[in-house]
Amino acid sequence: MGDSYIILKTTALKNGSFRHDIHYWLGKDTSQDEAGTAAILTVELDAALGGRAVQYRESQGNETEKLLSYFRPCIMPQPGGVASGFNHVEVNEQEHVTRLYVCRGKHVVHVKEVPFARSSLNHDDIFILDTKSKIFQFNGSNSCIQERGKALEVVQYIKDTFHEGKCEVAAVEDGKLMADAEAGEFWALFGGFAPLPRKTASEETGEETEAAVKLLCFNQGQLEPIGFESLTHDLLETNKCYLLDCGAQMYVWMGRTTSLQQRKGASEAAEKLLTGDSRTKSHVMKMIEGYETVTFKSKFNEWPPTPDLKLSSEDGRGKVAALLKSQGLDVKGLMKSAPVTEEPESYIDCTGHLQVWRVNGNAKTLLASSEQSKFYTGDCYIFQYTYTGEDKEECLIGTWFGNKSVEEERVAAISLASKMVQAAKFQATMARLYEGKEPIQFFVIFQSLQVFKGGLSSGYKKFIAENGLDDDSYSEAGLALFRIQGSGPENMQAIQVDAVSSSLNSSYCYVLHDGNSVFTWIGNLTTSLDQELIERQLDAIKSDLPSRSQKEGRETDKFWELLGGKVKYSNKKIETEQESDPRLFSCILPKGIHKVIV
Repeated sequence: MGDSYIILKTTALKNGSFRHDIHYWLGKDTSQDEAGTAAILTVELDAALGGRAVQYRESQGNETEKLLSYFRPCIMPQPGGVASGFNHVEVNEQEHVTRLYVCRGKHVVHVKEVPFARSSLNHDDIFILDTKSKIFQFNGSNSCIQERGKALEVVQYIKDTFHEGKCEVAAVEDGKLMADAEAGEFWALFGGFAPLPRKTASEETGEETEAAVKLLCFNQGQLEPIGFESLTHDLLETNKCYLLDCGAQMYVWMGRTTSLQQRKGASEAAEKLLTGDSRTKSHVMKMIEGYETVTFKSKFNEWPPTPDLKLSSEDGRGKVAALLKSQGLDVKGLMKSAPVTEEPESYIDCTGHLQVWRVNGNAKTLLASSEQSKFYTGDCYIFQYTYTGEDKEECLIGTWFGNKSVEEERVAAISLASKMVQAAKFQATMARLYEGKEPIQFFVIFQSLQVFKGGLSSGYKKFIAENGLDDDSYSEAGLALFRIQGSGPENMQAIQVDAVSSSLNSSYCYVLHDGNSVFTWIGNLTTSLDQELIERQLDAIKSDLPSRSQKEGRETDKFWELLGGKVKYSNKKIETEQESDPRLFSCILPKGIHKVIV
């Protein structure tokens, strides 16, 4: 409790770069000097990592959920200290000190030791009483099942850590009196039962009142307030550091061109401001220009869209190696390049059973196994995949909507899929997919995909007839051009495009056929893997005729004739779109009608 710690969390993102989160944790007995030193060292660590980390100030008992998520199931600070001069408490292994803890939180647990007294208990929280022979979990009557589950994880942690797994565990429900043997034993430790007050003045039950937002500029060692009518991005200058004070949360924004000394000074100023105002519960988040968090941007009425700063996984690796080497750690192998490709994790067994239906009006038509990977852009499909999970059979029911499918059949597809989930007694997982946005799991199930123009469903046919549109649905005997794409055999696709030369692109391979001939076209910017995929897709598209290979720049007249003549097409390299990392949102909806607008 008398020390300060710096925690570095590094996450590898799907675009190949790293995200760094640095937390400096201050024990409740940490001196002001140590707190200031921790803030400065955090800035130096960020500089060593390339100046793109987000930094968090954490104080004992008021940790952010982000920090607590690193230490499952909880953080339990120990008395004493090292660097600060505090003495560690010597614990006699023969003597166990009875302690009372309060647990709060549904997702991560805030654990705090409170005085071992009946007055510490209340109806809103969960308490853990750790005695020499038994651990009691007291569930307040107003606590929820998620909180009780998380508290139980803490009980198990205490049992394994402090009792070597050799003690009894008992649950005591608020409201059960002496009639329950374990409840009687629990209350006896407090000197007998006495009613608890129905409403407590616990310091953390109420919500923080929203304070007026203040913007302060760090200039020549001083914090100067900035007046504004509307908080906008234009108020921030790239050569300065700023403090955005929102009461319970403070943000330190450091311009990209600021010096290391400016950043250290701004961090010290924020620490002094909190200490001087006795705001021990306030959180501080520090960030560099260009790496702002979503919560920081949300405080501004206007924040212009900025392109993502692309950083390779090699960026900053040398600085990290030098930093670790200075600490006496072996960095051999750290500078070796990471593998270029990696196997995607699908979490789905690829040996399961697949069924696919095409939606036809308000009904569905089962497809033969040979047709299961052949979709039309004007149609909707339902698929059901069953496979063996870890301890039971899993079922996935999904809908796939073509880009030109009609609204009526999309609604019908959702309704039919929902009925299938109900028939499975709601044991199935339901997914909704759109053409061109299929996830890895989809291709694990289907292996490959061919998307044809037009549609076969009654809804699509009715739509084009009512609107006087030509039916351009794919015909095996007609003229068709397919673009072959995918990063490998596990997600290869053939997408039918307009059969004109302007549809070509040097970054892809293509298949062109009519009723009598088949051509493959190899773009100059394609790889050997791309060319391997075209051979695999030929079997699915047109396996009854031999193909003639056409390399870009050496095409035959017949090839251009089928495409209606040669015209200009794109010959520039298409950059692969980086897959973004998933984000999870938690929504609390009180009673009433709510609309979500994207």
